[in-house]
Amino acid sequence: MLKSLSTIAVAGLLALSVAGCTTSDQRVAGYGVGGAALGALAGGAITGSGRGALAGAAIGGASGALVGAATNNNSGGRYCTYENRYGERYRAPCRRY
Repeated sequence: MLKSLSTIAVAGLLALSVAGCTTSDQRVAGYGVGGAALGALAGGAITGSGRGALAGAAIGGASGALVGAATNNNSGGRYCTYENRYGERYRAPCRRY
């Protein structure tokens, strides 16, 4: 019972942590979470222990985040999302202040 509650709490915290991010940031986070899940499965299957699953999750999460950042379309933050006076959103080169 306690394990399932902690799992729900962790899942809720992960969902809230990416709620304020942009779409590209959410994509990078998704790659990281997916990599961590696959790494945990592989590490647990190979070693047969929780320690191996933890190591696999750490390696997979870091690798997934790196792959997500590398495939991110927003390279260098050159484009920003703006809203005009009519409420329409558009993308344009970021302004320099």
